[in-house]
Amino acid sequence: MSPPSMPLRRRPARPRSPAAASSSSSAGSATPPGRGAGWISDSEVEAEAAVGRRAKRPTRRRGSPVPKRARPRASGEAGSAGGLGLFEALKAGRSALEPVVDEWLEGYQEDRAGGFVELLNFVVRACGCRGAVTLEMLGRLQNSEIIKGLTEAFEEDSAEYPLLLNTPTWRRFRAGFCEFITVLVCRTQHNVVYDEYLMDGLIAFLTGLSDSQVRAFRHTSTLAAMKLMTALVHVALSVSLQKDNAQRQYETERAKGLGCWAPGKLEGLLEKHKEFQEKQEELETLMNALFKGVFVHRYRDLIPEIRAICIGEMGQWIQHYTASFLTDGYLKYIGWTLHDKQGEVRLGCLLALQGLYCSPETASQMELFTSRFKERIVSMVLDKEPQVATEAVRLLTLILQNMDGALTDADCERVFPLVYASSRPLAAAAGGFLYRKFLAPKVDARAKSGDRHEGTRVFLQLLLVFFIESEFHDHAAYLVDSLWDCASALLKDWPVLTGLLLEESSIEGLGDLKESSLILILVASMRQATEGHPPIGRFSGKKVFSARERKVQSEERLRLAQHFVPLLPQLLAKFSADAEKVGPLLEALRYFDLTHYSSGRLEKYLDLLLSQLKEVVEKHTSSEVLELASQTLQLFCRTEFAFYSRVDFARSCIMDYLADKFQHEATELLQSSFSEEEEEVYSMATTLRRIAFFHSAHDLTPWRFFEPCVRLLRHLLNTGEACEQVVIPAMTCAHFSLLWELSHCSAGALPDQQHLLSLKDKVAAFCSLCQSCLMDMEPCIQKQAFVLLSDLLLIFGPQLTDGGHSVLQELVYHPESALQSQLAGFLMDHVFNHSQAQDDDSENGELQVEQLHQRRNLLSGFCKLVVYGVLELSAASDVFKYYSKFYDDYGDIIKETLNQTRQIDRIEWAHTLLLSLQQLLTQLFLEEGPGATDSAAFLDIRDLARRFSLLFGLHQLQNRPALVALHKDGIKFAFEEPASPNPSLGLINLPFLELLSEFSPRLLPPDKALLLAYLKKTGQAHFSGSRDEPRWPSLLLYRHSLSPQQEAEALQPRKASKRRHLSGSSEHSGSTSLASGSHLQTPLLTSTALRVKRQLTGPPLEMESSGSEAEFAQRLHLIEEPENSQEREVTGLVFPWKNVAIGLGLL
Repeated sequence: MSPPSMPLRRRPARPRSPAAASSSSSAGSATPPGRGAGWISDSEVEAEAAVGRRAKRPTRRRGSPVPKRARPRASGEAGSAGGLGLFEALKAGRSALEPVVDEWLEGYQEDRAGGFVELLNFVVRACGCRGAVTLEMLGRLQNSEIIKGLTEAFEEDSAEYPLLLNTPTWRRFRAGFCEFITVLVCRTQHNVVYDEYLMDGLIAFLTGLSDSQVRAFRHTSTLAAMKLMTALVHVALSVSLQKDNAQRQYETERAKGLGCWAPGKLEGLLEKHKEFQEKQEELETLMNALFKGVFVHRYRDLIPEIRAICIGEMGQWIQHYTASFLTDGYLKYIGWTLHDKQGEVRLGCLLALQGLYCSPETASQMELFTSRFKERIVSMVLDKEPQVATEAVRLLTLILQNMDGALTDADCERVFPLVYASSRPLAAAAGGFLYRKFLAPKVDARAKSGDRHEGTRVFLQLLLVFFIESEFHDHAAYLVDSLWDCASALLKDWPVLTGLLLEESSIEGLGDLKESSLILILVASMRQATEGHPPIGRFSGKKVFSARERKVQSEERLRLAQHFVPLLPQLLAKFSADAEKVGPLLEALRYFDLTHYSSGRLEKYLDLLLSQLKEVVEKHTSSEVLELASQTLQLFCRTEFAFYSRVDFARSCIMDYLADKFQHEATELLQSSFSEEEEEVYSMATTLRRIAFFHSAHDLTPWRFFEPCVRLLRHLLNTGEACEQVVIPAMTCAHFSLLWELSHCSAGALPDQQHLLSLKDKVAAFCSLCQSCLMDMEPCIQKQAFVLLSDLLLIFGPQLTDGGHSVLQELVYHPESALQSQLAGFLMDHVFNHSQAQDDDSENGELQVEQLHQRRNLLSGFCKLVVYGVLELSAASDVFKYYSKFYDDYGDIIKETLNQTRQIDRIEWAHTLLLSLQQLLTQLFLEEGPGATDSAAFLDIRDLARRFSLLFGLHQLQNRPALVALHKDGIKFAFEEPASPNPSLGLINLPFLELLSEFSPRLLPPDKALLLAYLKKTGQAHFSGSRDEPRWPSLLLYRHSLSPQQEAEALQPRKASKRRHLSGSSEHSGSTSLASGSHLQTPLLTSTALRVKRQLTGPPLEMESSGSEAEFAQRLHLIEEPENSQEREVTGLVFPWKNVAIGLGLL
């Protein structure tokens, strides 16, 4: 059979109009799914029309080689083996595709029909379809019939195809697939592209595939078509340049005059120009067919990946061939797609526009586009996708650079605040925008005058103005980090920075606010230069630096030390009285190379610094300054430093002064009344604060602060004159004294036994003092006592002997039951009882966050005591019972405690869970009476039981004994006789069985039978008569949850019309039921695809709750019928399977 002149549709011998060709071919074409008889897609018609218009052109140009006679090839060989060869070559990841393309071209020139079929099968195989196109199909069937046959041959067991797979092999295949098309066009750009066979047939085939309902066909063919279009654009650009070059040569030759003309050369240039003109028209026809047949339909496809491909490739066309594509007719597609719902597509639009705005030449031609879509681009800086917002800011930066006056001040002001964003790429992009708009113009103007430092001064003055006006004075580190990529050289100009701070002139000097802001920027720049990582919140994990980066940071530390060591005492002397300024200056010492003090023979500046440090300690009482002063002195107190003796002497002088002052003031205050000596009390409080902060970082054991602090605390507690200013620092000093003594004991090989006994007595005395402070004291004293007590109990707990410290066994402190009860009571009063704080509308959000942080710290301290065995496991019941009620505030802490304590003893852990439920139920009956089972509070307790039951889901065999013990103890509790002598009360705990029913689905069938027999045996002694009828439903509910019939009913499908949902639930049921997976709550499903996914991948909802919940809901009379059929469908999880075809990926 001779190959047809047209691969996909047999071209008639006489050219016809596109309409006639369409009408005649549609009569015998097959009907695609979902279309009427004789249907042909609009995109296919447009492609066919574009191809048909070229039928009148000659089949062979002058000088073109005559193709060789085709080598006969069997249809089966062409249909499968050839396409599979190209497919396997790309799948293998061959680095050089030119030999693959050349080999295929050689076969195509021998037998172009067979080679074309091989190429088509390669495309089909790349779609993930096992079908194949044969020569017989190519000559006999229409385009739509071939695609229909391939659709039927598609595997239905999976919706995945090569372009969706994300393994390394298939990622290489995707890259190779795109490169193959590019290389194919490149290798055929001089001959085969214009043979009116290969490109015509390939474009028609890709156009038909791109209009398929099968996602794999549509996605792969669109990618191939767009890459083919991009390659043709490059060829068209080359041909256009060659045509223009021939035109210039021709005009140059004609300009020589009549006597100098070379007729043969003119004729050759004219023929050459004509040939390039024909090629350009041919390429424009092909590109027009691809654009109208594929792009126009697929740029708004349902699949975001397909839309992103179209927009991304269009950006390439416009950027490379601006003469033809840089028009509003093409740009409008990018502008419209800026509003796409998918971030991937919006990102592609922004990247495409960046290629157009990157040069002033192309940017000047986009004024109309900018005026129409600028508002949308500016609004995208607040996009919910950080990457999209980042690229939007970068695009605006290019517009700012290459289009004067395009952005107004209002537009820029919407970008400036993003320098404080948590996303570092976005903040860095905003920093670049801020620098180029607000800072760079004036800085460059001053720098051109020849004074580099003057440019830095202008930059810093402008930056201070922006920093102050932005009102984010605590975020200087974020501002510096945002500007570091574009202005690091200016931010590291240390001489200018320190010069501005040391200026004394009232005219040239800075104001107070500017001085504070400049110091913050200075310290943030020092940290950025020496540490190299973004501030907290802008990175996750620990950044690993290369050897070169570490070397640069080390050199920067040395450079900082060389400049700041002589100047830092002057700066401290100038700002020593201002706490806001002196604190950051002390922090700056962290970023120095401190060895420079000795290597540079600069000990005199060290003495000046230590003198200023002592003055700072004497002047200030704020926690921030004292803590920084203590940490700064600790930096120098390292024995390997050559100047350690100088620093140790300075520290001793400071502590001698504070110790003498403390002893003197304590003696006077112990002999007088605290209420009468307010000045002495304040002086004592400030002295203790200084000692406490230094004691936290330095070993002050030689000064023996423990005994006088404890004596002072006992006096204050006994006299009832305890004041917050004195008690808190005194407790802190005593606490750190104990820790430093323990450190001495741990460091020695064999500590003195007498020393151990002395330390043990001190620990017991201090714990007794803290225990006394937990009651009848100011809240701040109580909280500090709780924090110190929980830390001390944890340190001196059972794990003290771990790590080979068995000699410290004598120091292990076991808290008494009274202390454990007080700790639990403190949690009830200060952690799980903050309704007053929530109701106080006068408190701002920052204060509420701070208070929540404090309460979380208190709860964490108590939970650690339970996890590490300091407190009994049963003490955790006071925490576990609030798991649901306070889930939003402490859910993560309590859940982690549940998981950790489960590893200690599963049976005891299960008893603790049971104890929590028993306490809640008993409290409910005490408050509301035995008839409270119909209240919302009882539903909350049941919801908590459901949450607890989920913890038994994994490791079923390991949890089996604990779960059985939980049920048995629960049954015993339910049948306990009331302590009251009133016989009319009956078994008031019997509703507890409803809570136990939540744990029944986690039981194994043998255990259910065992518990059912145990329930029958226990209940026989109590239900011999007919008393307690109101309590019978609880027993029936629990019995049903243990019966074998319950399992059978759970496996049966439920009808949608029979499903019920609760309308009246507690205030927490909406947030808790979703986590527990109860089928009483309506699932949050909004689409058919999502419902199908849940059904395929998730467990049935009935598996997470007992089968008796319907009866439970009916007994509570809270059942509500869905209002319409749509709600019933969602509630009942009715899936319209007949409308979904998972295997083909149909949409």
